[in-house]
Amino acid sequence: MPKQYIPLLDRPVLSWTLAALLAEPGIASVVVVLASKDRHWPSIEESRDPRVRTCIGGANREESVARGLAALGRDAAATDWVLVHDAARPCLRPDDLTALFETLHDDLIGGLLATPVSDTLKRGDGEDRSSATVSRERLWRALTPQMFRFGVLTRALALCRDRGRTVTDEAAAIELLGLKPKLVRGHADNVKITHPEDAALAAAILRGRQR
Repeated sequence: MPKQYIPLLDRPVLSWTLAALLAEPGIASVVVVLASKDRHWPSIEESRDPRVRTCIGGANREESVARGLAALGRDAAATDWVLVHDAARPCLRPDDLTALFETLHDDLIGGLLATPVSDTLKRGDGEDRSSATVSRERLWRALTPQMFRFGVLTRALALCRDRGRTVTDEAAAIELLGLKPKLVRGHADNVKITHPEDAALAAAILRGRQR
């Protein structure tokens, strides 16, 4: 079972994620980028929302995001805002979206939700031994959504493709253009489900909000 479809408080993870985006009146439409053999998508309630469309993704993140942008077709102008959000982040807060919109509304480039690193960081030596303590000064942990101008992000992803560069988020692609995305402080409870314990944490966060 792909992690975006595992049950989370009796709803698939992706259902929570889409509900958070569709509840925001500033978002006009959502493109869900699917795996080529995805059989679970039709079971998601939000799949029947008229604002939601789909496309098939690529071999890596940057190719999948580029295909998602292409699926917008002529609906998006070069200066329009687009947001890229991980399907496995079901705990997005409405006020984090508001902070993103208000901070970036007149920005020429865009930015991303992030939180300052608070843990002590260690560099391993390849044998699971600590070889150095890394300064956490000015280090941030990148979250999503990441929000950029449609034209700028399209150009950045095309550059990644042309140079054969693999990136782990859209901000890294923007940085490849020589631009500096804005860091917008978000909340650490915008967790990404990667391991089983992450699902338990997300369930606790969502249950607390329901109360």
